[in-house]
Amino acid sequence: MKRINRTFLALVHDALMTALSLLLSLYLRLGADMAALDRTMLLQDMALFTVIVLVFLRLTGLYRGIWRYASLNDLFAIGRAVTVAVLAYTLVLFLSTRLEGQPRSTLVINWFVLIGLLSGPRILYRLFKDGRLDRVFERDAHRRIPVLLVGAGDGAELFVNEMRRDRRSNYDPIGIIAVNEGRVGRTIHRVPVVGTIDQLTGAVEKLTETDRRPQRIILTNDMIDGALISRVVDQASALGIDIARMPRVSELKSGVGDGLEIRPIAIEDLLGRAQRVLDREAMAHLIRGRRVLVTGAGGTIGSELVRQIAALAPSHLTLVDSAEYQLYLIDLDLAENFATLPRTTSLGDVRDRHRLDEIMAEARPELVFHAAAYKHVPMVEANPTEGVLTNVIGTRNLAEACRTAGVAAMVMISTDKAVHPTNVMGASKRLAECICQALDLAGRAGGQKNATRFVTVRFGNVLGSTGSVVPLFRRQLQAGGPLTVTHKDVTRFFMTVREAVELVLQASAVAMSDHPPKGLERGGIFVLEMGESVKIADLARQMIRLAGLVPDRDIKIEYIGLRPGEKLYEELFHEAEPPVKTEADGILLAAPRTADYAVLSRALDEMDEAARGRDTARVLTLLSHLVPELQREAGQMALPAADAAR
Repeated sequence: MKRINRTFLALVHDALMTALSLLLSLYLRLGADMAALDRTMLLQDMALFTVIVLVFLRLTGLYRGIWRYASLNDLFAIGRAVTVAVLAYTLVLFLSTRLEGQPRSTLVINWFVLIGLLSGPRILYRLFKDGRLDRVFERDAHRRIPVLLVGAGDGAELFVNEMRRDRRSNYDPIGIIAVNEGRVGRTIHRVPVVGTIDQLTGAVEKLTETDRRPQRIILTNDMIDGALISRVVDQASALGIDIARMPRVSELKSGVGDGLEIRPIAIEDLLGRAQRVLDREAMAHLIRGRRVLVTGAGGTIGSELVRQIAALAPSHLTLVDSAEYQLYLIDLDLAENFATLPRTTSLGDVRDRHRLDEIMAEARPELVFHAAAYKHVPMVEANPTEGVLTNVIGTRNLAEACRTAGVAAMVMISTDKAVHPTNVMGASKRLAECICQALDLAGRAGGQKNATRFVTVRFGNVLGSTGSVVPLFRRQLQAGGPLTVTHKDVTRFFMTVREAVELVLQASAVAMSDHPPKGLERGGIFVLEMGESVKIADLARQMIRLAGLVPDRDIKIEYIGLRPGEKLYEELFHEAEPPVKTEADGILLAAPRTADYAVLSRALDEMDEAARGRDTARVLTLLSHLVPELQREAGQMALPAADAAR
């Protein structure tokens, strides 16, 4: 209905402009003498001329186009239609009245006036939407490989424009697949929108019948969520067509430089969600002009934090990591991309309180982001004292160093494995959460106006991180398989590292706002919405398909059993942490659940001593006491009620 309404409005507009053009042409030719014309005859001429023009405009296919993407092709179509229409009108008048009803020069004037009235509003609408005119005056260019585009929006328009601008381009867009039905049957720069994602297979078959079978499908809409992309991949795989995607539209708005680089679909594309609405101004307000320190700066989360923070213009950035090479790599990255940013690289271990105090004294940070942690479940399970020293004692050391140094806020990165943990890693991260929650509550209880805020952000697995299954699957694929999955029913929450860090900064901005949202409590945990959990076995199959292979035929999947401490599923909230919506899209708040810090601190002293003495039994006993929900053996094979019912 929306398409029909828009077409009708375009017809009404063109009818009015056509009738008006005849009046204007007569006025320009006759001036005040126009009043002497026979009004009845004039109305008949206007009606006749309008019908003739609309017929020829319709025949050019102009009403299948979208004003939002009006271009030189549309202007040429209007010119052709008006030329033929004026000639046809002239012929009709000659046969009926021998052109005695109006001056013959009016017809020539009318040709210019009508083209202006029909083209002008389209150009102005495009100018209003884009803020630039250069895209209107682009025409077709040489094209070769027939491709089908997915997404009938800005991305498709940019892609088609670039293919026509670059005569060396290898791609010929022959059709567009829309996300919804609103634009089906219309065109973007003369490229037809041939169907929706659900109709992709039928659209390819119809194009094949016209000897225009697409050789590649290119995703042009970066707002499509992972589930839809997965459906496109499945259909493309069944059709035997390669699939790729163009860069994000946001990267192309200022131009495409030397060409538009098409890249393969990545597993991150399949599992990602549509872009969330972020308060980037609040994020910039949090960082801009402040001294910031990041621990674990060389890790997956830490390095992405560093890059995004650097882009928000802090006054100084301090990178802390115990891994020399990883610290060198992220410092090199900053040197290449943010050369003028004042920064310091500090080798140091969060286990070493004295070293942390030295770094704090030198860096004088106002904001601290704590990403340093041991995160690999089986590794920490095999080395529990090391995991506790880094994840628990290291967090405590940093938190107390921040409080002593008068840091405005410390933001700790946590994990969904801290909820109902069945392993040492999860329990150690839950205890780290408790430390930050207790200190945050203590600051409020002490009535200190400028007390350090301790903000905890919890989320699930990050795709491509050092502890993620994705790099393992990639190595196994390169080796020819098989892909090893621990259990056929094991599921995990996934998020891209970019999205995770954006939401960490967003949550930090919400917590540190001058006017925090109502109901925002100290000691609460910010939890990132992760969408639906994903079966690891399904993830393995998708990666095999993306490699152009067939699961269970070209590459086998083997089930090897759960590893020590591993659960079938993860959770984001404990039952004692009812989630609360925040004003920030994609961020929830878990209610506080912690002990008094003075009591907790005495137990941590004992744990510190036991861990440094490598008394594993004592460390595990204390960990079970401080995290009573820890069940290292029981519960590993438990399923959520919904899964058990299936």
